[in-house]
Amino acid sequence: MSNSLAVRYALVLLLGLLNSLPLMAQSVKPTLPLTSTLRAHALRLRPGDDLREALLAYVAQQHLGAGAVLTCVGSLTKATLRLANQEGPTEYRGHFEIVSLVGTLSAAGGSHLHLSVSDSIGRTLGGHLLAGCRVYTTAEVVLVALPELEFTRETDPTFGYKELVVKPKK
Repeated sequence: MSNSLAVRYALVLLLGLLNSLPLMAQSVKPTLPLTSTLRAHALRLRPGDDLREALLAYVAQQHLGAGAVLTCVGSLTKATLRLANQEGPTEYRGHFEIVSLVGTLSAAGGSHLHLSVSDSIGRTLGGHLLAGCRVYTTAEVVLVALPELEFTRETDPTFGYKELVVKPKK
């Protein structure tokens, strides 16, 4: 098969998949498909700051009912994570680059954050962001607030974990 024919074939398959998304979406029932405008918040954390605690304090101070981390870059000297399928924290010490921070934030306790960091030879590890992650030089963070929404966490009977509940802001 020629390259141009292969590309056309791939595009036809992709278009077919995209056209089937509305049908596939109907089989997945979201809890509440709510929308909101976005408002950006940019902040810089300083050396020694606790990454998680500083973010949660900012969210509480700003009374953010629903938000998300848009981006974060910086460095840590200590990373404290809850790794996949583990009960307790794992602590790493050294110099780490923040390569990813994602998750939801809420002053009402609906926060859920995951962090990935890399070490001096590029090995990357990640998990749930816990208190105790110490900023080395900086953490440059951009958050988005969803002012018409509110995030909370309620126990989902499927596995017994507290999972995200999205509600319109009262």
